[in-house]
Amino acid sequence: MAVDWDAHWWLSQVATDPNYREDVIPLLIDMLRPVPEDLYLDLGCGEGQGMRAVRAAGARAIGCDQDRVLLDQARLDGPVVQCHLPELGWLGEEAVDGAYAVLVLEHIDDFERLLVEAARTVVAGGVLVIIANHPAFTAPGAGPLIDPGDGEVTWRWGAYLAPGTSVEPAGSFNLMMYHRPLGTLLTAAGQAGWMLEALVERGPGDAAAERDPLLAAQRNIPRLIGLRFQNAAPP
Repeated sequence: MAVDWDAHWWLSQVATDPNYREDVIPLLIDMLRPVPEDLYLDLGCGEGQGMRAVRAAGARAIGCDQDRVLLDQARLDGPVVQCHLPELGWLGEEAVDGAYAVLVLEHIDDFERLLVEAARTVVAGGVLVIIANHPAFTAPGAGPLIDPGDGEVTWRWGAYLAPGTSVEPAGSFNLMMYHRPLGTLLTAAGQAGWMLEALVERGPGDAAAERDPLLAAQRNIPRLIGLRFQNAAPP
């Protein structure tokens, strides 16, 4: 993932965020449905939360990430490789039973290549799971609108229908966020050989809503999306 990155920001802000533990990782396991002893590739593994959850489900995981600070922690949960996504040339064809990317795809410019490379490295019939910020959430200019009269929260879609970018503060760096409409993402996945099996949209979880009244008012507004694909390459 060739972006500027502040690993210490990630470790202090995101890796310790209860919403990540309570909403993001459970959605990953729900969508991935890890098969015991199968091997899964964690695309952008960070400090290894996803790998840890997959291993706890009885499966195996190998992680890759660009940041050595994060990889030093992730290696406690399985083998890791330092690389810049979407580069997966270090991994052979049909080397893993499945792959997953958690809050990664929206930070990669050449996401089409990542989908193609994932299809090359996953066995025929294997799975790819993507957990991402919902495209409605990533559109430039998107955000909540609060009625000052009654406090009702609605959502401004922003420039949803066209690909775009925004820059988000991330510790000592600014992190690029790539927005793609859902149709663009699904079409690229299909062209790479992935067949959609399931699509799940989630708003803020119960615990997050209890902690934050603004999130509670957005319970019916999608914040996360989970996609499960099967590698349709002929066996």
